[in-house]
Amino acid sequence: MPVVDIDPDELRRLTGHRSKDDDELRQDLFGLGIEYEGETEDGDFKLEFEADRLDRLSVEGIARSLRYHAGDDRGVDIPDTNAPEWAIDVTDVPADRPYVTGAVIRGVDLDADALDSLIQLQEKLHATMGRKRAKGAIGIHDLAMLKGDTVDGDGTAARSLTYTGIDPDGDTFVPLDDDAERTPADVLTEHPTGETYADLLADHDTYPAIYDDIGLFSFPPVINGRRTEVTTDSRELFVELTGTDQWTIDRMCAIICYALDARGATIEDVTVDYPDRELHRPDFAVRTKHVSHDRIETLLGVEFTTEAVVDLAERAGLDATPTDDGYDVEIPPYRVDVRHPVDVVDDLGRAYDFNDLTPRYPDVNTIGGRTESSRLERSVRQALVGLGFEDLLNFNMTSEAENFDRMRLTPDHDAVGAAQPATIAEPYSQDFTILRTWALPSLAMVLETNTHHTYPQDLAEVGFAAHADGDTQTGVAERRTVAAVLARNDASYEDAKARLQALCDEFAVALETPPTTHPSFIDGRAATIEIDGQPAGVIGELHPGVIVEHDVEVPVAGFEFELDALR
Repeated sequence: MPVVDIDPDELRRLTGHRSKDDDELRQDLFGLGIEYEGETEDGDFKLEFEADRLDRLSVEGIARSLRYHAGDDRGVDIPDTNAPEWAIDVTDVPADRPYVTGAVIRGVDLDADALDSLIQLQEKLHATMGRKRAKGAIGIHDLAMLKGDTVDGDGTAARSLTYTGIDPDGDTFVPLDDDAERTPADVLTEHPTGETYADLLADHDTYPAIYDDIGLFSFPPVINGRRTEVTTDSRELFVELTGTDQWTIDRMCAIICYALDARGATIEDVTVDYPDRELHRPDFAVRTKHVSHDRIETLLGVEFTTEAVVDLAERAGLDATPTDDGYDVEIPPYRVDVRHPVDVVDDLGRAYDFNDLTPRYPDVNTIGGRTESSRLERSVRQALVGLGFEDLLNFNMTSEAENFDRMRLTPDHDAVGAAQPATIAEPYSQDFTILRTWALPSLAMVLETNTHHTYPQDLAEVGFAAHADGDTQTGVAERRTVAAVLARNDASYEDAKARLQALCDEFAVALETPPTTHPSFIDGRAATIEIDGQPAGVIGELHPGVIVEHDVEVPVAGFEFELDALR
């Protein structure tokens, strides 16, 4: 979860509650679901919170939440913006990074604390919503150092910048923390920041670049030019964001603008001129979610009047308009986490204060116990541990590369693990974009990270797997799977077969292993797992290509089959 360092004195100043001591602040923060994780050497609070509340990645965002929590602010607040004087002309951009947005910030007072907060917010947004700059990257520049061509038009934007694509060895500029003129290609090989983010542009024929009338000043998503570096003397800023998705960079831009607005800055629109459309940014559009009155009362277990719900919404930083069956709730642009009516109810509950909810016994008395499938799963885990395996619990989400490519498999193969995956529509990380279709890749990843440990390493997991299936109500077919690997100098098919046979004997089921082929296993050293006459999985010795791909230096044998086959 994200952790931010917050100066408590700055937090007191921005909330207007200067008399509160540290204990009172920590109590208020806990009421928002923000965990206190200790202090830095400088006395700053280390605060951890849920990754969905990205608007709280800065002291300004946390102060805003505290002001709502205390009742000092109410309802949806939209900053005023001035008419645009600057435009971004988008032309011939790289196909892999086609989107841009921005804003002009005027009259900002950037003392050392404010500048540190802005830099921390920028980097935390990069790490979370920006997916380490792959999906969205932020550039913040000293506007006084930019020169834009004066454009005669309809009176909207008078100065123009250009977002475009350039050859890797095209124009030169002096990057931040450097003194030498470098091409973008030079930056990726000769500058520490460039080396860190070089992989983001590895497949690009042209590189993203932003120009003013003087020349190249920004090389997104890697680094800004030294000419426009922001300091405590900067009073006017140009904020630009580029990325692979317009919605994402617009939301990141809104969060930054709200943070600077809290510092007393004035926001000015920027015109983004795409070849086929024109946008006015920043995007402060308000979204609306409908939630029924009955759902609010059912989930929170409290009876509310209409006036009480409207009041709670305003104290949560929302606006609620009563309808026939509930409320149309307006969501401010910095709240990227509100995706469902339940998210609205959660906000209302926090405004009410969950601590004030009265516990009550459920209307139906039941006796708790494990389900049949849970008992089976537990028994299989115990049996595997008894056979010498270490029991693991891995992530259910993974990436296409880990699930398929590194296992020499494709979704179209006729093999165990090959299926169309259930994909995540808006993943926050490139490492977790799909639900895994089988568990062996997860065990291979563990072996990869355990190369510094001694062998043998015998690992097993009873876990979740899924694939896309249009015939199911949810569109996703889920199942429980049993997977195991043996990594050692003498690991063989026979070793894996002996363990599997012992497991089947434990559950009194018949095992047969007719030969088969599978891309992840060595030909001639793989077999289908048939339990009580029904195909259930695969067993064999992992292919050398899979082993080398995971940097494992010993042979690996393993198997995977569906848990239900042991019933």
